[in-house]
Amino acid sequence: MEDQKFKSIKKASQAGILGNIFLLVIKGTIGFITRSQSMIADSANSASDILASLMTFIGNKISSEPKDEDHNFGHGKAEYIFSLFISITMILLSLKLLIDSATSLIKKSEFEFSYFLIIICIITIITKLILYIYTKTLFKKYNSILLKSNYKDHKNDCIVTTCTLISIIFGKFGIYWIDGVVGIGISIWIFITGLGIFLESYNVLMDVSLDENTKNTILKLVKEHNDIKNCYNFYYTPMGYNYLVVFTIAVDGNMSTYESHKLANHLEKDVEALDKIGKAVVHVHPVNMD
Repeated sequence: MEDQKFKSIKKASQAGILGNIFLLVIKGTIGFITRSQSMIADSANSASDILASLMTFIGNKISSEPKDEDHNFGHGKAEYIFSLFISITMILLSLKLLIDSATSLIKKSEFEFSYFLIIICIITIITKLILYIYTKTLFKKYNSILLKSNYKDHKNDCIVTTCTLISIIFGKFGIYWIDGVVGIGISIWIFITGLGIFLESYNVLMDVSLDENTKNTILKLVKEHNDIKNCYNFYYTPMGYNYLVVFTIAVDGNMSTYESHKLANHLEKDVEALDKIGKAVVHVHPVNMD
């Protein structure tokens, strides 16, 4: 399952790199020829997408490395480190585009209308829609933040390019200020998306606790065992895209060591079967029931 996951992410990143290189070339060429600020912004977005797909490829390669003596829980956090890089790149790009688009709006810059602009927008929307469906399908199967970053990026691109198409159509009728406004809108959209990915990656790298729903599910599993008298000392820490869970169960002190550890082992397997749990460690504490 893990090998298939990493192979699928590798294919998704390669598809993203090839698709975005193609879009960067055609959008950048026509954008600069026609001086369309929204198309230039859209092409810059494709450049950031190439970098994002490249980081996905590298991050996936590192995170796929098995655990070793120096990394007892594997290299899974590489996914979040590279997602952090992707988000920072997106935020910096959005600020540059915001300045350029605002300048264009203030100077009342005009662009040369061309039907090639419309054709490129349609090609971009179709390409990104295919990549979005493909990547989101993989994300639902493997729950990887690298895939999540990529499918959100593809979805945003579909919306962004649709806005670009609208501004170009307005330009056909001499309404050029829409072009600068759309450029500003695109930059804000990229910023918000990048910030969301940054916060999610940051929280994991800072060992944010497990979500309440999963915690409650674990507690329900514990309560299913009548021999467990109490449960406490819960600790959660991310290990890549999954969590390490450690907690203590109190059992009757008269229970044999074999039976108490058999109970703990059974509970560990139940907890590890949950989606977000990679490893569970259950300590046994015998208590006096007299």
